[in-house]
Amino acid sequence: MQRLLVRRLSSVATQGRRGCSSSRSTAAEINDGADAVVPEIPPFDYAPPRYDGPRAAEILRKRSEYLSPSMFYFYKKPLNIVDGKMQYLFDQDGRRYLDAFAGIATVCCGHCHPDVVDAVVRQTSRLQHSTVVYLNHAIADFAEALASKLPGDLKVVFFTNSGTEANELALLITRLYTGCHDIVSVRNAYHGNAAGTMGTTAQYNWKFNVMQSGVHHAMNPDPYRGAFGSDGEKYARDVQEIIEFGTSGQVAGFISESIQGVGGVVELAPGYLPAVYESIRKAGGLCIADEVQSGFARTGSHFWGFEAHGIAPDIVTMAKGIGNGIPLGAVVTTPEIAQVLTRRNYFNTFGGNPVCTAGGLAVLRVLEKENLQHNALLVGSYLKDRLKALQQKHEIIGDVRGRGMMLGVELVTDRKQKTPARTEISHAMDQMKDMGVLVGKGGFYGNVFRITPPLCFTKEDADFFTEVMDIALSKL
Repeated sequence: MQRLLVRRLSSVATQGRRGCSSSRSTAAEINDGADAVVPEIPPFDYAPPRYDGPRAAEILRKRSEYLSPSMFYFYKKPLNIVDGKMQYLFDQDGRRYLDAFAGIATVCCGHCHPDVVDAVVRQTSRLQHSTVVYLNHAIADFAEALASKLPGDLKVVFFTNSGTEANELALLITRLYTGCHDIVSVRNAYHGNAAGTMGTTAQYNWKFNVMQSGVHHAMNPDPYRGAFGSDGEKYARDVQEIIEFGTSGQVAGFISESIQGVGGVVELAPGYLPAVYESIRKAGGLCIADEVQSGFARTGSHFWGFEAHGIAPDIVTMAKGIGNGIPLGAVVTTPEIAQVLTRRNYFNTFGGNPVCTAGGLAVLRVLEKENLQHNALLVGSYLKDRLKALQQKHEIIGDVRGRGMMLGVELVTDRKQKTPARTEISHAMDQMKDMGVLVGKGGFYGNVFRITPPLCFTKEDADFFTEVMDIALSKL
């Protein structure tokens, strides 16, 4: 292991407010006072300003009293995050953490990237809001730049405020264009939590008992847990059977993530999407690629996740990485399909807001200028290799999967039975947090580490991450 320091945990120094200092741990948090090997967080030349605001306990009290009880948080002791810079976050005491979750695969350029901040501040100081009933260059410039990143005739952009909104609009467009109502989605998928998208979401954890009509959920082409392993064409037959036995033979469309994010970073079996797209189009339907999490260079090998499958969707939805944390989403389709919204008035007050679109354009420029797609491929592949090495060491790791900087590590208590290690992952996350690493979790059973860091993540960060995970898993 690299950069490992053998320390008496009770004497580990507090990571100070000078950004280059070491990670802080305490005896009670890590190992009950015993000697332990603690990784050193990579040096970083940034010190956040002193925070004098409310402490975690006060914020938690207000949150409990005034915010929705449906809101949840990670960790036994929730973190009060007050500052961020690139791939690092800082808590109320100035302690630095490596962010391997990026606000749920959202921060792509890095927290508070100066180019994005500058673009947002400049636009805010000049014009904050006007709506699309007036002309403004920010929305047009960003739409043009965004269209240039998509293949073929995908060049008409509708801006929204989130991924849920984008998917809702895509479903509406699909049904209007085809004149059909039936949508095929994939089990274990997550596409949002509004009326239409909740129907296409296929995990009961995220579904309320309200009207959700016209959606058929196909077998999930999961190479790890699925019935047919990595044989994508066998899974695709289920979609054909849904068309034949569950619909009139005509469908509105099919929606799928390229890699299931909330579902636990599940890569779809090879050959699945091309076969499904063929069946859907023969039934008169449109194909929607949900790129909310896998888009904007996150997978490394391609700018969009669907490109790795060799397919050409009719509609692409996106959010999260599009704005590096700005509330922004988009639907991109062809000029012909886009015409359906002219049948009535379609309007979105904040969609295409000049501040958001100015920030979105800055994100695209940063991705290109700093070659972050290549970094996602290079560092993501390196990190995946290191995680696979951990799999050989730790029996609890059942699967390592994903592309670029969208990776998943599934924990199981029994590799043969693939029994989800739900309790263990929560304990490991707390251990990792105490050593200075923040990571997400997901999957239907809540037993998958979701590793989706900012794309500026370095090999040194990858080393630190895997060393911390190694220690945390060793303590289970």
